Amino acid sequence: MTATADKATVAPVDTVTLTIDGTEVTVPKGTMIIRAAEQVGIEIPRFCDHPALKPVGACRQCLVDVAAPDREGNVRAFPKPQPSCAMAATDGMVVNTQDTSEEAERAQKGVMELLLINHPLDCPTCDKGGECPLQNQALSAGNAESRFVDTKRVFEKPLPLSSEILLDRERCILCQRCTRFSKEIAGDAFIDLQNRGAMQQIGTFDEDVLGFDGYGPVGVAAEDESGKAFSSYFSGNTVQICPVGALTSAAYRFRSRPFDLVSSPGVSEHDSSGSAIRVDHRHGTVMRRLADLDPVVNEDWITDKDRFAFKWQNLDDRLTKPLMRNDEGDLVEVPWPDAIAAVAAGLAHATREEDAKGAAILPGGRITLEDAYAYGKFARIVLSTNDVDTRSRIASDEEQSFLGAHVAGTGLGVTFADLEKAPSVLLVGFEAEDEGGVVFLRMFKSVGKQQVFTVAPLVSPGSAKLGATLVPAVPGAEGAALAGLDKDAVKALSEEGAVIIVGERAAGSAGALTEALKLSRKTGARIAWIPRRAGERGAVDAGALPGLLPGGRDAGSAKARAEVAKVWGVDDLPGARGRDAAAILVAAGAKRLDALIVGGVTPSDLTGDALKALENTPFVVSLEVRRSEVSDYADVVLPVAPPTEKSGTYVNWEGRLRGFATAIPTDAIPDHRVLSLIAREMGVDLGTHSLAAIANEIAALGTTEASARPKAPAVKRAAEKASKKKDLVLASWHQLVDEGSLQDGEPYLAGTGRTAVARVSQATADALGVTDGMVTLMGRSRRSLELPVHVTDMVDGVVWVPSKSPGSWVARDLGLEPGDSISVKGGV
Repeated sequence: MTATADKATVAPVDTVTLTIDGTEVTVPKGTMIIRAAEQVGIEIPRFCDHPALKPVGACRQCLVDVAAPDREGNVRAFPKPQPSCAMAATDGMVVNTQDTSEEAERAQKGVMELLLINHPLDCPTCDKGGECPLQNQALSAGNAESRFVDTKRVFEKPLPLSSEILLDRERCILCQRCTRFSKEIAGDAFIDLQNRGAMQQIGTFDEDVLGFDGYGPVGVAAEDESGKAFSSYFSGNTVQICPVGALTSAAYRFRSRPFDLVSSPGVSEHDSSGSAIRVDHRHGTVMRRLADLDPVVNEDWITDKDRFAFKWQNLDDRLTKPLMRNDEGDLVEVPWPDAIAAVAAGLAHATREEDAKGAAILPGGRITLEDAYAYGKFARIVLSTNDVDTRSRIASDEEQSFLGAHVAGTGLGVTFADLEKAPSVLLVGFEAEDEGGVVFLRMFKSVGKQQVFTVAPLVSPGSAKLGATLVPAVPGAEGAALAGLDKDAVKALSEEGAVIIVGERAAGSAGALTEALKLSRKTGARIAWIPRRAGERGAVDAGALPGLLPGGRDAGSAKARAEVAKVWGVDDLPGARGRDAAAILVAAGAKRLDALIVGGVTPSDLTGDALKALENTPFVVSLEVRRSEVSDYADVVLPVAPPTEKSGTYVNWEGRLRGFATAIPTDAIPDHRVLSLIAREMGVDLGTHSLAAIANEIAALGTTEASARPKAPAVKRAAEKASKKKDLVLASWHQLVDEGSLQDGEPYLAGTGRTAVARVSQATADALGVTDGMVTLMGRSRRSLELPVHVTDMVDGVVWVPSKSPGSWVARDLGLEPGDSISVKGGV
């Protein structure tokens, strides 16, 4: 490093120096007294204060004695104690906390006494008992005896703010953490303070007060005059930050005591953000999940899906032993050696016999980096095929080229911090709140400072909260919309730090990714790819795609194959690019495959006839946690470990490695070890028996130079589709809380999901003759959907429905993807 680099300039930071309990401390200007005290190890009691929320000074528990210089420089004491959470430190200030000031101690005890006047003494039955700040501080900063002898205030309890969040109003101390989080962090102002004086309380407001559009959750609503349910994807965070147990979750209420739980750090498996979580378990059963602090990713928050959707791993249909189909056609339990031998024999017959038609692998997008690597390697050196694809969703060759050229092996790219600081963000085929969760929270922090543009047929509720400007686009014609972006948007994206986000749905729009890259080169905006599923980015890096080898190498490149073959210790790898998931299903359905390995794929998520493909494949192997539709067609079912029972790594959309350790040790085996056992039975050392072995291979492979990567996509953009009177274009995406298989077993969470409706513009509604009631949607399959219609300000000629919400399973019931034509019938 040069001397010039050593002397890199750092922007000066204005500081102030003050004294706290006799200790001098220097802090950045604007730092609150309570934060300055923390820097010298002094803890001041508090309830309303939270480092991620704006100061409010609501509870007054953090009162301290303060003296500060006046205009003449004389240090003068304030006439009474001040809230340390709401007063900024100044130069020369002298602060005495409860440790050095009798007046501050007396003030804090007085506030505590007032807070406890109406607070019930139900600690033994309260979910917060044992980890309650009020309980702890009542002992450390309260009086030993209470002078209050009258009857305490009581309310009917609990009050359901939603099907998941319950409120015990008599416990509430009006710290306003929950209401401030809802407004400042999530943008969901469904709860607020109501009434005044002794009857002031937290509650949900009526739609007329908050402008709620009536498009609310399914399930339990608050049966109270206070109004609509707490409809938020992030409502569970209010339970975690509530300092007194006033807010509890229906899923955890009265289930355990905190001192009975074992806590383990983890990473959420629900989306590509890689949010840090804390898994609390007892006797081998997960009891709850909490947000773990991670300043660079999810900060203090997680989605309700991350928090509550974990029971899927241990429902009654959980697989614990291998299953094999007997002579009568029934699946029966067998020992592991017998199951592995049967799989090896079936795969050998499908790939090594003279007339064999080959085998293919569909691993699904929920796997870890290590599992994805094992699937990709197994396909190439054991099955001698590139027919492996984790993308159990809409996909394209254009996307695969884009991923190989600009995503795979690129390491840490655009980060959450970059996204938060970006002056402008363009969303293409991506809905931050529904498909990103924490991505939305980081962007919401910049509302008012950040310009957001969304290429979509309508402004979704999440995009509306971000203040997004709509770039109108019919699904399938996003590329044309990007090519015709107006001058203001192009100018905004030309500012330093601007970001273009493309989601996985962009793969279904011919030319969209090509145009996004052109726009990135034109404006200088950085581009980021954010898929929905947790394992998709890792699968791209690991080479579990039909045209990609590990590190972004082109499977069609002889040089790339030679690089990988050398590390893997084999002579050569299959040269022809493989088929994607859709093509694999078509081949299987047409009886052009002899074997299929399926890992964690849900057939109802696929538009192709997945069940027909499974039925027409002579030998099917399923690796899964629970029995599913796939197991009904499988010849051998091998149980694999769920996330809490294994170690591994997710690669989040940033390219950041998110490693996690086993929370609950069991005999369950991860996918990569199962594949290693099968390969060994077939005479191949796969080398994926341990995480360390896989890590060493990935490190040895590294990334590759540009010449061995796929070429950047150059696909002609699709023309905008014209619609007939009753032949519309389908728009759809998954809502965050829907009926996905990883949300099974959580009825309380399901109750917070948004109602499935069909959205059309006023002009489209008029053309259909729809004014109210239901519409019927028909696709390629024999089934149809009937949904209530909701007139929305959106692009004409388009109908939007959720992908997999109650009563709206688009892939299964319509057999369609976004951008397809759809027939809609309606009536008055």
